[in-house]
Amino acid sequence: MNRRQFTINSLAVSGVIVAGVALRRATMDHPAIQAAIDQLAALRQMPLRGSGTWTPYQVFTHIAQSIDYSMTGYPELKSPLFRNTAGRAAFFAFSTAGAMRHNLAEPIPGAPTIAPTGSAVNAIGRVISSLKAFADYRGPLQPHFAYGDLSKEEYADAHLMHIRTHMQEISA
Repeated sequence: MNRRQFTINSLAVSGVIVAGVALRRATMDHPAIQAAIDQLAALRQMPLRGSGTWTPYQVFTHIAQSIDYSMTGYPELKSPLFRNTAGRAAFFAFSTAGAMRHNLAEPIPGAPTIAPTGSAVNAIGRVISSLKAFADYRGPLQPHFAYGDLSKEEYADAHLMHIRTHMQEISA
C-alpha cells in the first residue's frame, strides 16, 4: 500500500469513528445520576449480600473511591501511552456498548486497601455523597487511571456503568 492510499484509509477510519461517537452522543440520554442516587438510597433499606469476592461494604467503598478520584486525582495512573491507546479504546468500546466489563475484585491502583467489614449502609451513603459532589463539581476533572482524559459526560457514563457492573454481584 502506498503512502497516499494509507492516508486515505486512515482518514476514512477516523471519520467512521468520529461519526460513531457523534451518533452515539446524539441518541444517548443524558446520564441519570439522580436515578442512580434514588436506586442506591432504596438499597439502604435492604439487607444486602455480595455474590463475588468483595463484601457489599467493599464494593460500595470502591465505587465511591472511583467517583472521588475523578475529581481529586487517582493515586496511580497507567502510562500515557496506555491511557491514550488501549485505555481510550476500552472506554470507547464500553461507552458504545453502554456497559463495561472488568475484574470486580481488582482495586483501583494505589488506592488504600478496603477492609472487608464495615457498614454497607454507610458505604452506600458515601457513594450517594460522591455522586452528588460529582454532579455539582465545576473544577477540572482528573485523568482516569486507565481511560485518560474524560469529559464530564464521559465520566458520568463511566461512573454509572461502573455502578451497574458492580451491582451484578449485589443482591437483597
